[in-house]
Amino acid sequence: MPEELSYAIITPTSIFKSRTGGVINRLLTRTSLELVAARMFAPSAELVREFASHLKVTREGEQGRIQSVLRDYILSQLGPDPKTGQKRRVLVLVFKGPEAVAKVRAVVGSIRHMSTSGDTIRGSYGDYVTDPAGQVIYFEPAVLCPTSAAESAADLQVWARHSERDGGVLENVISYPSGVSPERTLVLIKPDNFRFPTGRPGNIIDMFSRTGLYIVGFKILQMSVAQAEAFYEPVRQVLAEKLAEPVGKRARLALEEAFDFPIPEELGTRLGALLAPVNAAHQFENIVEFMSGGRPGTCPPSEKNRPGRSVCIALMYEGPGAVQKIREVLGPTDPAKAPPGSIRREFGSSIMVNAAHASDSAENAQREFRIVNISENTFKPVIEEFYKTTGIR
Repeated sequence: MPEELSYAIITPTSIFKSRTGGVINRLLTRTSLELVAARMFAPSAELVREFASHLKVTREGEQGRIQSVLRDYILSQLGPDPKTGQKRRVLVLVFKGPEAVAKVRAVVGSIRHMSTSGDTIRGSYGDYVTDPAGQVIYFEPAVLCPTSAAESAADLQVWARHSERDGGVLENVISYPSGVSPERTLVLIKPDNFRFPTGRPGNIIDMFSRTGLYIVGFKILQMSVAQAEAFYEPVRQVLAEKLAEPVGKRARLALEEAFDFPIPEELGTRLGALLAPVNAAHQFENIVEFMSGGRPGTCPPSEKNRPGRSVCIALMYEGPGAVQKIREVLGPTDPAKAPPGSIRREFGSSIMVNAAHASDSAENAQREFRIVNISENTFKPVIEEFYKTTGIR
């Protein structure tokens, strides 16, 4: 069965109400599709008009009314606020796999009058309320998705064309009270959350939502070996310093068992100093391999800058005290020491396989943003390459 691309557009209201994680959770677990691209948008009026033009009112009765209401919603709620001119945040997720359009649509659900069912995303988060005369009082679809492969292709190519100007790291999309200075921080949802279809990435994003911070950047990241080396370079020396004592102790105990005579503690300390750099280099290679899928020692130089085999999600959060707030919800590096209710306590299993990374300072966040290149447009190439290969225009 041929593969398709489909999309799910998380609306400004769903993002504002911190439903992003819940939506992603359902899409990942219930479709079993591959999340191949994602990008934050602050749609311009031009993008919104072009997107809305694809939605034709072709039916009679209730279905025709829903089509009309949906088109009006896109025109009025996705573009800049007509009163203030401030742009709104939209997240576009792209999924790939057999019957992708039908699978996404089944999880998103239809728009049903006065629906209270929670079996679909719209059933949980959407609203379609009318008065006795049939006039719409309130309408919120929660998520937008295509109804056919042809519609998906046309819509995605519109978003791809506008992805450079209207998408990426969003600027000036949040209004703060006078005197409030927001900061930005990076979160990486690590590869251990993508080994098989699971709701963990969505659950982690949902847990971060309690910080009250705003997502202004979102990227599917396949970290290269070179990126992973640069990203974790500060850890290399720390590993050597922290591992000297435990490595020396383990070496001393191993030698005592092997030779059946006591080894002085002083010799164990010297052994630790000798072995710690070797052990640190080995552990560093393990970290790079975990994050990128390749080991620096065996990766040819010509391959080091290519996208890796492991998948992450990179997010940029913005708001007052962003670094501290994110790290409090994340928990300490060792999941065993993390408090109940923290992300690493819930989802981590070891110091390396600990669910997510977060910047430990605003300065380090800037360094890490540059390495992962969170503003890079990986959204457009995925769409263009897929439709170029399939011959769909």
